[in-house]
Amino acid sequence: MKRFDYSFLRDLRVPVSFLSFTNAIYTLREMEDEKKKSYPGIFTALQKLAVVQSVKSSNAIEGIVTTDQRIEEIVRRSSAPMNHNEREIAGYRDALDLIHERYEEMPFREQTVLNLHRILLSRTELPDAGRYKTEDNLIRVTYADGTSGVRWVPVPASETDEAMKQLFLAYTDARDDGGIDQLLLIPCVILDFLCIHPFRDGNGRISRLLSLLLLYRNGFDISRYISFEEQINGMKGSYYEALRRSSEGWHENRNDYIPFIENFLYTLYLCYKELDKRFLTIGITKVAKKERVEKAVLNAFLPISKKELCDLLPDISVTTIEDVLSRMQKRGMITKIGTTRNAKYIKK
Repeated sequence: MKRFDYSFLRDLRVPVSFLSFTNAIYTLREMEDEKKKSYPGIFTALQKLAVVQSVKSSNAIEGIVTTDQRIEEIVRRSSAPMNHNEREIAGYRDALDLIHERYEEMPFREQTVLNLHRILLSRTELPDAGRYKTEDNLIRVTYADGTSGVRWVPVPASETDEAMKQLFLAYTDARDDGGIDQLLLIPCVILDFLCIHPFRDGNGRISRLLSLLLLYRNGFDISRYISFEEQINGMKGSYYEALRRSSEGWHENRNDYIPFIENFLYTLYLCYKELDKRFLTIGITKVAKKERVEKAVLNAFLPISKKELCDLLPDISVTTIEDVLSRMQKRGMITKIGTTRNAKYIKK
């Protein structure tokens, strides 16, 4: 049986990219907290948008779709689901709402996972909602030429209960180990969950809900404002390739977690980058053009280039943007980083 032990994370020799992502994530989290105090209205608007995008994207990854209008109506609870897909979508909404509202009361343990699965499938009338699989399952793949094959053989049904118990115990031990970075631990746990594949249906969606839950419980609430699931959906190819690489040799305890960790960190980093972009464009469209440029630079979490400003504010000429940047530099409001051609600007 697979051995669940995350103590290797204490001495893991990580690539430089890990350090870049983790350092940026921790820094951006602090900046996010500061912005929330000053601009609560903007974050409220972002939160409403993120819920819709999360529900839409996590289901779309599994081929569960409906129109954008119906997604919004279901998320806003202004209309009841009308078919099987919409009932699946409503179930994800319910589970996601529970995490957003009560994550502090939801430790990572069997009761939590089974309850999330029950809520996810509660509207579909499937008999095994909230229960581990009772029959062995296979993960199949369809190739470009139309043929199909087996992509992954999960843990047998007879061993699933014990595997999940060991997963919960291993996570608890690692969570309490001060020498383990939680940002490295979370993707390892999610990978192992996916390799166990404990349910007959809904494993992918539950894995994304658990990602949000564990991030929340470790102080990262970015998914409340930017959809983590949308970022995964936007680069599904990279996500599934990382999952494939990190699951090789899993049953024999010789798999490499690093590809999946790196993909997870990059996805989280993209959420913060997306927050930066959206924060710049919400709530400032009625302000004078020069003031909008100024606000965009001052509100940026990361250094921003002239090209990025042009992309964010397409109705403002490059000349106006250059004039504002020059004036802000002279007044000591911003710092210029890099050469003239590749320069970026950040609040001083």
